[in-house]
Amino acid sequence: MTPTYPFRIATAKAPADPARQYAIVAELWQLDTYTTLFEDYGYGGDGLSWREHIETIIEEYQPGLLDHLEFAERDDAFVAYADSLTAIHQFMHWVLPYFGDLGKLRKYLSQADPSDFFA
Repeated sequence: MTPTYPFRIATAKAPADPARQYAIVAELWQLDTYTTLFEDYGYGGDGLSWREHIETIIEEYQPGLLDHLEFAERDDAFVAYADSLTAIHQFMHWVLPYFGDLGKLRKYLSQADPSDFFA
């Protein structure tokens, strides 16, 4: 698989729930530059904040993908479970161009309206 930074992909061993075959994780405590960037534009920078922005991006470009993801973010991590490799690839296709490039993420955050988000 191609680079996925700042995300990493993990495969669940014998998942009890088929919707949780794969995990997409970003350990936010290791991503200070991202936290600072989010805060500079009026967002929390925690897992919930990442989730809101990621959901917004997916809703704009590939809303059906949300049916294949289950979010389980924490304060110190963004976590989403995917039910297939196809869902992982689609997630990366739509989300990584923003989150994998701090310049593009900065531009996205500068154009977003903080009042449209909770975190």
